[in-house]
Amino acid sequence: MMGEIRAATAAEVEEMVGWAAAEGWNPGIGDAAAFRVADPDGFLVSTDRRGLAACISAVVYGDTFGFIGFYIVRPDLRGQGHGWRIWQAALARLDGRTTGLDGVVAQQDNYRRSGFVYAHRNVRFAGVPVARAGAPGDASGLHLTPVLPDLVETIVGYDRPLFPADRATFLRSWLSPPRTAMALVGQRGVCGYGVIRRTFDGHKIGPLFADDAAAATLLFDALAATVPGGTVILDPPGTNPAAIALAEERGLRPVFETARMYRGPAPAIDSARIFGITTFELG
Repeated sequence: MMGEIRAATAAEVEEMVGWAAAEGWNPGIGDAAAFRVADPDGFLVSTDRRGLAACISAVVYGDTFGFIGFYIVRPDLRGQGHGWRIWQAALARLDGRTTGLDGVVAQQDNYRRSGFVYAHRNVRFAGVPVARAGAPGDASGLHLTPVLPDLVETIVGYDRPLFPADRATFLRSWLSPPRTAMALVGQRGVCGYGVIRRTFDGHKIGPLFADDAAAATLLFDALAATVPGGTVILDPPGTNPAAIALAEERGLRPVFETARMYRGPAPAIDSARIFGITTFELG
């Protein structure tokens, strides 16, 4: 018998993150609390007498956009309809909105059958970054600074054209510990920012947003320097060749990829400034 589909508790969202880690997606330690801030009712589960049976996230951003992630069925229940039921519940929750997801290769045909259209690939790069050879271009007048509370609203404004919808509530949480957030500031204000967080295996930078490759490289190097000798993960979009080049130049290697897909009109965002997406789970 299949249990009802309902909103996950805080503890169940933590368990969903653990399931994602078991799938090899390498989420961040501490992600659950920040994710749930984005949309407390946007994490759906079904259960049986053993606990969670299936899960998915269907997170609402503003009035016109949503994002699907965490689509997982417990291994012993796969092929029995649990996934289909919770998938339909997620689509229903986001009905009428443009909906995005980052689909693993094995599921992309299934997503197409539900009306999702391929937009571009995201490539996960990982490795221990090589030492920086020199300053990337003219960095005069720029300085790196931690994102402290007095800078948060400025970062929220900088982020807006780089994501399909307003996500201020999520960002206010994402920019705070245990994650480390840094901004690059020049005479005309913020020209980039990035966040690094500990994951189940290494540390992941995301987002990495910047006005150009030089600014992105300065931010990447500063964030990577907070975990010297450690594995760093970056998820650059295939729409920005400069982002792929940054990862390669720093000695990272591709480990897998996803497809960004949309159901509904694809949003217009400034992809030339996106050097690393925030997460595969929430966009």
